[in-house]
Amino acid sequence: MAPAAGADQRVTPGFVRRNGYGPRMAATLAVPTTSYDVRRHRLRNGLRVVLAPDKAAPVVAVAVYYDVGIRSEPEGRTGFAHLFEHLMFQGSASLGKMEHIRYVMSSGGTLNGSTRLDYTNYYEALPSNALERALFLEADRMRSPRVTEENLANQIAVVKEEIRVNVLNQPYGGFPWLSLPPLLFDTFPNAHNGYGGFEDLESATVEDAADFFKRYYAPGNAVLSVGGDFDPDEALELIEKHFGDIPRRKTPPRPSFAEPEVTEERRGEVVDDNAPTPALALGWRVPDPADLDAYLPYVVLADLLTRGDASRLRQRLVHTDRLVTDVSAHLGVMQDPFDVRDPTLLIVEAYHSADVSGDSVVAAVDDELARLAAGDLDADEVGRVQARQAASLLTRNDFILGRTLLMAAFEQQRNNPGLVGELPARLGTVTPEQVLEAAGHLQPDRRARLDLVPGGNR
Repeated sequence: MAPAAGADQRVTPGFVRRNGYGPRMAATLAVPTTSYDVRRHRLRNGLRVVLAPDKAAPVVAVAVYYDVGIRSEPEGRTGFAHLFEHLMFQGSASLGKMEHIRYVMSSGGTLNGSTRLDYTNYYEALPSNALERALFLEADRMRSPRVTEENLANQIAVVKEEIRVNVLNQPYGGFPWLSLPPLLFDTFPNAHNGYGGFEDLESATVEDAADFFKRYYAPGNAVLSVGGDFDPDEALELIEKHFGDIPRRKTPPRPSFAEPEVTEERRGEVVDDNAPTPALALGWRVPDPADLDAYLPYVVLADLLTRGDASRLRQRLVHTDRLVTDVSAHLGVMQDPFDVRDPTLLIVEAYHSADVSGDSVVAAVDDELARLAAGDLDADEVGRVQARQAASLLTRNDFILGRTLLMAAFEQQRNNPGLVGELPARLGTVTPEQVLEAAGHLQPDRRARLDLVPGGNR
């Protein structure tokens, strides 16, 4: 797609020349808004339901999002949200261990779950004639997961092994998603290790699990999203049949995760015995993702900096100055900008050889950000990024499962599942001037800098 021009009413004035850069024409990208048939309902027990029928293919997707994630874990129970996700696959009121998985796969479907900062989700994609089976399975474990001493001990061992494989024995394993937040953030919800410490995991009890389930897995603390080939009235009847008799329980108030503003650069260092070369990560607070007008310029900026070989930092750091072997920028520690609440951050991470100083890499990043803030940008550059982002979102939405998951997240966090169809066009309204302003906020005194040192180099 090309940037809008001519008579498009969203064309904005050109840039004013600043510090020798410009002027440049500023324009927004014309992206059509996609409309989906979205129906919302709430059961008497508080469960929020999103139905999005689509007859394009004979498949359905079912997702349940619980409003509990890493940030909700109490002190002394790090990693508990993720541990409980594992327990939800160990049997339920009517099914034995792993039977949920067997029933989905024998129906020709796929399934998974994940634990994020602000939710834990479970989902299936199946042939459309298996919709009721998926609804029964999710309702059964919402009603009563099978939490026993044996299952708990087994899953603690599984999670510990996962940490060994993915973090402790993996080069750059927890970098920077586990190691940067404690440097940038001050409060336990935002700064603690979401994978969990072994001591906390090993001390978890069945009573802890029962309390966690009672508190956070109430129907009123969840969203059920169903997309694909189904009749919405018939689907709602099935949902009432399987979920309607789950008792209503009190839902927990969502705490504030507010953080004080960073007013001076914070520096830290982490040693990685498995890493062959150094790395560094820079992190800045960004606006609340609920305020899309303020937040989306940073989403565009992150891709403009490092996505593709023509991007600013890849051209400068990899190809021209040859300071790094790889560099990337993204919103959020889990790299999905659209399913996270405030506070969140923009991260630049770079990997460099031992004979290149981290200071020289950071200086080059700062220089490129200063050039952007001074106006070294044109509408075509922004338009290319926006076109790619819009195409990526539209492609994701073409897949029933991807669309169903995003609708669940937007209902859970924004009370607006229809935002799925609006988001590509909203990205297109970001102007180059807004991107320049976002770049201007990425100042050294507002960030955290974390250097990773290979163990052999200490």
